[in-house]
Amino acid sequence: MTSVGVVGLGDMGSGIARNLIANGFETWGRDLIADRHRAFGEMGGQMAASTAEVGRNAQYVFVMVMKGTEAHEVILGEGGLAETMAPGGTILLTSTIKPAEARTIGDGLRGSGLHLIDSPVSGGYPGAQGGTLTLMAAASDNVLGDAKPVMEAVSSSIHHVGTAPGDGQVVKACLQSLIGSIFSATFEAAALAAKAGVPGQVILDVFSTSSAGSGITNNALEKIIDRQFEGTGSHINTMHKDLTISMALGEELGVPLHTAAAAMQIFHAGRTRHPEGDNWVATRVIEEIVGAELHRDAAKVTR
Repeated sequence: MTSVGVVGLGDMGSGIARNLIANGFETWGRDLIADRHRAFGEMGGQMAASTAEVGRNAQYVFVMVMKGTEAHEVILGEGGLAETMAPGGTILLTSTIKPAEARTIGDGLRGSGLHLIDSPVSGGYPGAQGGTLTLMAAASDNVLGDAKPVMEAVSSSIHHVGTAPGDGQVVKACLQSLIGSIFSATFEAAALAAKAGVPGQVILDVFSTSSAGSGITNNALEKIIDRQFEGTGSHINTMHKDLTISMALGEELGVPLHTAAAAMQIFHAGRTRHPEGDNWVATRVIEEIVGAELHRDAAKVTR
């Protein structure tokens, strides 16, 4: 039986682990948060006491942590995967980090006998839990071919976007600049409708059947008009971090990102005002300014 590991069992990593288990892979997992670790065990995973134990037992390991520094520590730190995985093993870097950080990790793995697939993901919490993530994978054809069964267990769309570490992260940064901009435009449109007195259901019906409708827009509007601003699996910290990466890449390459920059500020305001909220909570900041809220059945004047 192929053994697979997952380091980082939050909203995304727990979904990856769930689908690996469901597809018959012996799955080892590790998370520093006890509740996440316990939930992983309850779903049938092998609970590792350390990253090193994951590395010793797994042929493939997904790294789904929040920051580049965390990914570096998991992979190249003391007792990390580079030290404990058997030669020939493959690390799937599914975290979203800076391209330069992925390149540094790739450089650090040279001579280790391990393979690295730089493959950030898209699809959010529903995609992770449902096994329908989009993977932006960068590695050689041979490495991707060997890992295909493992990747197909968690993904419905695998794109070969490059061969070098960092290539996947570059594509993800471009994608997030677009997604963040769509989100922020949706938040503004929702606040505009609220101030004008239009019911949320009307806005959702029109937007979702127009050329502007999309999974991103429709889902955000659903959350806004039902006032679901926390616990939906899309914490605002993640998009804020991702937009920071997009903006940094634009700065590095000299590319003006006017719309993404505006989105970055909207998410920054949302995270500052409502730090425990999910992406859609940024709408509340705009609503607080204009004195109106968008609800499913009606717009509500708050002052």
